[in-house]
Amino acid sequence: MRWPKALRILMIETTLQFTREINASAHSIWRCWTEPELLKQWFAPKPVVTTEAVIEPHSGGCFNTTMVVPDMPKPMMGEGCVLAADPGKRFAFTNMMKGAFQPQDTSGEGQFPFTADITIKAHDTGCTYTVTVRHLNKAGADAHRDMGFFEGWGTAADQMAALAETLS
Repeated sequence: MRWPKALRILMIETTLQFTREINASAHSIWRCWTEPELLKQWFAPKPVVTTEAVIEPHSGGCFNTTMVVPDMPKPMMGEGCVLAADPGKRFAFTNMMKGAFQPQDTSGEGQFPFTADITIKAHDTGCTYTVTVRHLNKAGADAHRDMGFFEGWGTAADQMAALAETLS
């Protein structure tokens, strides 16, 4: 299992988390999470492609993505709700609600309810980037881990960092 550049990896019952040092500004990381055209460039580990993104970076805003996965008959569509948006510091969203805090069912096969909390702490040489994903129960956390959370989100973080380093 490869978790490059990881400072810390954590799994406690219902929570998956990793932290990285990134040589890009907190503002650039924020832009990668909140600007649809940037998010589409890094959000899924290649060869998966994010083809659509709707991001309303305010509490209650939409966080919707469409991904094309090789060998899957139809695109994966994710619909979520922004929980917190503090520019350059924090971006949190959930798949348990749609925009405007409208509840939605996440009980289908291959589904698990979660919240993702992205924190960004600026420092002299870039920022500390932490992803914390909380699940409704241990089974959801285990399923997310087993489907490759650390590898997938870690690869996406590498792609995001590379992109963020090119932004001014």
